[in-house]
Amino acid sequence: MQRLLAPREAANILGISYPTLKQWIYRGKLKTAKTPGGHHRVPESEIDRLIPAKLIRGEVSERRGAFRKISGRNQLIGRIVAIKYDGLLAQITLRIGEQQITSLITADAAREMRLKPGERAAALVKSTEVMILRV
Repeated sequence: MQRLLAPREAANILGISYPTLKQWIYRGKLKTAKTPGGHHRVPESEIDRLIPAKLIRGEVSERRGAFRKISGRNQLIGRIVAIKYDGLLAQITLRIGEQQITSLITADAAREMRLKPGERAAALVKSTEVMILRV
């Protein structure tokens, strides 16, 4: 069973305002479930559907601010579904559409970025080889 989120929490994950999210609900752009008390709850699958497939571009100063600049273009945008800390490492699992990708990073880096389950994040794939596997 998938988790249902309060509208404010869903708006934060999607990077939109609460009033915008409510308008999406009223216009049918976002499907919700209702609690017995009549309150809207947003299924995680709806959030995954609406997370943009690529980063919104614009002026570097606007979109990056004080963050480090990155030249990699193989960025997969998704939602953090799990974080496990073990000593110096953190295992971060992102859901990207119907797939998941897991990365090991330092625990310090994960804490510095303040990563939390449910939030949007990007996986940057940097490799000199790409292999194809028949499935």
